[in-house]
Amino acid sequence: MDEMRGCRVCSRPWESQRRDHSSNEREISVQTRSRDTLFPLAPYAFTLRAGLMDFTGKKGLILGVANDHSIAWAIAQQVMNGGGICGFTHLPDRPDDERQRNRRRVSQLTDVCPNAAFLVPMDAQNDEDIRGVMTMAAEKFGKIDFILHSIAFADRDDLSRDTVFTSRAGFKLAMDVSVYTLIAVTAAAKDYLSPGASIATMTYFGGEKCVPGYNVMGICKAALDATVRYLAYDMGPQSVRVNALSAGPIRTLAGRAAGVDEMLTLYEHMAPLGRNVSHEEVGKTGAFLLSTASEGITGEILHVDGGYNMMGSPGRLLKKLAASS
Repeated sequence: MDEMRGCRVCSRPWESQRRDHSSNEREISVQTRSRDTLFPLAPYAFTLRAGLMDFTGKKGLILGVANDHSIAWAIAQQVMNGGGICGFTHLPDRPDDERQRNRRRVSQLTDVCPNAAFLVPMDAQNDEDIRGVMTMAAEKFGKIDFILHSIAFADRDDLSRDTVFTSRAGFKLAMDVSVYTLIAVTAAAKDYLSPGASIATMTYFGGEKCVPGYNVMGICKAALDATVRYLAYDMGPQSVRVNALSAGPIRTLAGRAAGVDEMLTLYEHMAPLGRNVSHEEVGKTGAFLLSTASEGITGEILHVDGGYNMMGSPGRLLKKLAASS
């Protein structure tokens, strides 16, 4: 029954998709074989398959999917449709929640995906929980080839007030969940990561520049960016890469809490591409960072925001404002 429901990316039955992917692989091989002497493809550990990164034989963890709008889910879709096997975690449900809402929101996505290996709860503030997930993943996978860390939280009261009024307890909570968890996850996974493994986390431009309204979370993202660089250094001798993906505003659960709707209009008018980015675009870039295609990249913050981050003035927005005045 699940097989017939098919892939959530291309909306076709899984068997049909596999045949098409196989066909595309053969087609690409035929087209490039005659040029192998000039552009040798054999040494590379990836191939193009129907526009997807090739994750054949790769297994890893996706931490932080909340629902079908999550960027983590967009990345996981790209990984799984490229042949990768993913284990998922979800926010633990309260003991009195008989409906298990947190698990249900994620399970309705993973249950129909043959490449979703498991779904387990994980309290990111509990080191034993994190170690347990890593041990289970290692037992099931052997080695872990990639980890996506998409975990962040700030108390709504602290997020909505000016930074100067951030509470001490709220600051500690936001930093612990949004930043320290990347260190905790990396440490717990260290002995199970395969050579060449990739760890990626989700950051935002508000950690580089002041974005009014982002408040305490901006401070957390600045700390997260620095953490990426130091972890990249620590994990380098193990040939493990650590990077961050900085997406433009996207309608997600976290994005709505941070006022994403107001930012969407600003980005559309200021970004050189003149538009906002899509879940699919961010998903493809996240999959790239987790794949062997990015094996020479570590300690980087990769922006997927239509070029907004490089602007030094409002650009075309000035013309729009002038025309409307």
